[in-house]
Amino acid sequence: MKRRPIIIGVAGGTGSGKTTVAMEILQRVGAEHIAYIPHDAYYRDLSHLPPAQRARVNFDHPDSLETELLIQHLKRLREGESVEIPVYDFTTHTRSRETRRVGPAPVILVEGILVFSEPALRDLFDVKLYVDTDADIRIIRRLQRDVQERGRTLESVIQQYLTTVRPMHLEFVEPSKRYADVIIPEGGFNEVAIEMVAARIRGLLDREQPLAEEAP
Repeated sequence: MKRRPIIIGVAGGTGSGKTTVAMEILQRVGAEHIAYIPHDAYYRDLSHLPPAQRARVNFDHPDSLETELLIQHLKRLREGESVEIPVYDFTTHTRSRETRRVGPAPVILVEGILVFSEPALRDLFDVKLYVDTDADIRIIRRLQRDVQERGRTLESVIQQYLTTVRPMHLEFVEPSKRYADVIIPEGGFNEVAIEMVAARIRGLLDREQPLAEEAP
């Protein structure tokens, strides 16, 4: 009988180090064993809106993401099928016509700020990791990323943080921490926690043992 893949969710606030943790897991467990899916890829296409109106959308609210499509994709991957995930352009807030093919793998790794806030998505995870980082560190990282990688101005990033990012974090992201099996303080800088998680995932691949303790 073919073994069902392990589905792992990695959540945490913006700039917490979720992607770094996910990449460390990929490296330590082996990318050949893992199908990696960022929730960010599922932002809804806003090409039907004028550019000025797109920028006013609340991208930190669960409704801004097509989570129902992600759920469909995870179920198909779990059944051994390949999926075509969207490619999102953060500078224009639109989806590319191209997609990225993701094939089935023993481990499916899903990462995003809101992956634990939706019950139907949360219920698919066998393992739930929450990356917990102080707010001042997170906003500095957000500023650097959005200005350097997404062509944003400093003023627009600060305005967005105050009007939507911080309120949505307090309403949706921070409360979702209670669903985590493992809490990783300081993200990618926590070598001990990341190695513990990677080792346990390797154990799950070998023995399907549970993972439900808090990292140091």
